[in-house]
Amino acid sequence: MKHQTIEEQRLAESRTRAKHWKRWGPYLSERAWGTVREDYSPHGTAWDYFPHDHARSKAYRWGEDGLGGICDRQQNICFALALWNGRDPILKERLFGLTGSQGNHGEDVKEYYFYLDSTPTHSYMKFLYKYPQAEFPYQHLVEENQQRGKLDLEFELLDTGLFNDNRYFDVFAEYAKADAEDILIKITVANRGPETAELDLLPTIWFRNTWDWDAGANKPQLKQIQPVNGSSAIELNHDYYPTPRRLFCDLSPELLFTENETNKQRLFGAENNSAFVKDGINDFIVHGQTGAINPSKVGTKASAHYSLTLAPGESKTIKLRLTDDTSLSKPFGEDFDKVFAERINEADEFYSKLAPAEVSEDAKSVQRQAFAGMLWSKQFYHYDLNRWLRGDDKNPEPPDERLNGRNNSWGHLYNADVISMPDKWECLFPMVIILLCILYGFYYRSVVLTLFSPRSKKSFKNFCGPNPPKTQQIQYKIFSKKIPFSLSF
Repeated sequence: MKHQTIEEQRLAESRTRAKHWKRWGPYLSERAWGTVREDYSPHGTAWDYFPHDHARSKAYRWGEDGLGGICDRQQNICFALALWNGRDPILKERLFGLTGSQGNHGEDVKEYYFYLDSTPTHSYMKFLYKYPQAEFPYQHLVEENQQRGKLDLEFELLDTGLFNDNRYFDVFAEYAKADAEDILIKITVANRGPETAELDLLPTIWFRNTWDWDAGANKPQLKQIQPVNGSSAIELNHDYYPTPRRLFCDLSPELLFTENETNKQRLFGAENNSAFVKDGINDFIVHGQTGAINPSKVGTKASAHYSLTLAPGESKTIKLRLTDDTSLSKPFGEDFDKVFAERINEADEFYSKLAPAEVSEDAKSVQRQAFAGMLWSKQFYHYDLNRWLRGDDKNPEPPDERLNGRNNSWGHLYNADVISMPDKWECLFPMVIILLCILYGFYYRSVVLTLFSPRSKKSFKNFCGPNPPKTQQIQYKIFSKKIPFSLSF
């Protein structure tokens, strides 16, 4: 009998739903601002309607974004990094890039980040973000690229000189699952520069806003609870989950709370629903506005605040744990590091079996990180076209022009799925499914069924229409793989 790795056993348990190993994963988008789904303008000007400058203040309607983060497969609960170097005008909560009209070659992310590792069930994941110690040049990147022509090279972040003398932080985020609903988190920050540098690290947890659109919708709650074995703790209560969850934060950081709700006053000059809004933690950290966070320690968005000072070459590691086990008395006991070691060993075992024996260790490493990049690029994609066209009960009706504008003929479309996004900046491209079927056929066959189902297929006409054979080619290549799977046509 062929040996089955631990990771393959998890895949089997996930396939039979014995355990929901893939309920949690890197399903946060890297950009929800400037997308078609968030665009409620009369004429489909998505980039202008919801620019990056609004993202810290405006609640998303259809899906969240974050930096190196995770969420559950319905995106009810989200977790990601937030950073501040003491110089930037805003917290670094999401990636920055140019819009279609700002870039000399169109839309373009202007950040440096790397997907280092992931197993198919996301039992182990590793991510790296390179954060400059000097002020991030948001406006300089826009202005310089706007004045360049199409035949010119793009002006990149590296061209600004921001990384000279290695004056940046390496920020690593690692995740290991002790169980399907017990997620261990390590965030390691390394000062690569020649001088001592300070960083505010704010691991952030929040609920996707599902309550501001429908009358009578219940609002979930985060609240601070008593410390557990010297660790700060947040309790999460959401209708989707029958029992509370907890986020444990090592070293007893201060916990900051606000609401994941639009700052109407900043964006529209209107009265806010609450004194505490989406950018409240940003305003507290960057501008010292103590009234921007909730002193009652409750809300729908919360951060653990770690103030780090690192000597040249020094690194520090912060530990957190997101779990449904409310009985944990030692969330950061000896088992914490043991689980990480086990998951890394199991990932090594899985990928060593996958790689051809004759290839070099360097080639195996390239293959593994390539798969990690595609696995990290899965995203919760939510889009109810009819609802999007007509608007929500608790908000003003969208402009009438939309009924004859973009996507108006896609009335069949309803998506609320985790799908592969090789560019989490909103590019759908099903061909990568063929490659990922090498890792685990069941999931990616289900993706094919989702993309080409009656509720989705017409939406991919730009992909399928000009090249009809590609649809059949994809389906043939996927379903001809000799991987256990049953399907009735």
